Amino acid sequence: MNEDVNIPEEGNTEPEAFEEKKRAVKVKHPEAVIEAVLFSMGNSVEYKKLAEVLGRDVDETVRLTRSLKTKYDKDSSRGITLMELNESVQMCSKVSMYEHLIKIAKIPRKFELSEAALETLSIVAYKQPVTRLEIEKIRGVSSDHAINRLIEYGLIEELGRLPAPGRPLLFGTTEEFLRSFGVKSIDELPSATPERVEEMKKEAEEEAASVYVDI
Repeated sequence: MNEDVNIPEEGNTEPEAFEEKKRAVKVKHPEAVIEAVLFSMGNSVEYKKLAEVLGRDVDETVRLTRSLKTKYDKDSSRGITLMELNESVQMCSKVSMYEHLIKIAKIPRKFELSEAALETLSIVAYKQPVTRLEIEKIRGVSSDHAINRLIEYGLIEELGRLPAPGRPLLFGTTEEFLRSFGVKSIDELPSATPERVEEMKKEAEEEAASVYVDI
């Protein structure tokens, strides 16, 4: 018998990644799916995970999401919008809806930061990941109270420990920091000018010369 038999060549198996790609099915109404996922999750969702749901790559998912955000923002009859946070996106209400929301929802917790806390937060934002000792070297004063208060407000968090003697904690900013200051990522923060650095040093010296007041 000389029947033709298809015998797979050795080493000709398809990569697992390609098999996974073949199994991914593009959804028919991606914007509707994006809305459903973000509404249901409530918090931010990574673009990578959203892409898996849509059956698309991350770049296309980002474009679809931003297109949806543009539609929300252009339509004054819509009360929601989308907010990008690092490599994630979250559904939220428009700022213009605040006066209506507080009539039924709990008033969001507000916090006021002293100059000491703002200065500490600035150092963490620009130097992260940064240790407590590095913060105090820049400020010239103890920063325990400021750091603890910023953690309490959810603006900074512990990122792990530095692989050095004593294994000091490392601090960095959170998604709540990005939300509070209206930026997508720390890359959007304005540059720290030499003038501002000198101001920070002067403020630290003045604070060291005065009685420390808890923030």
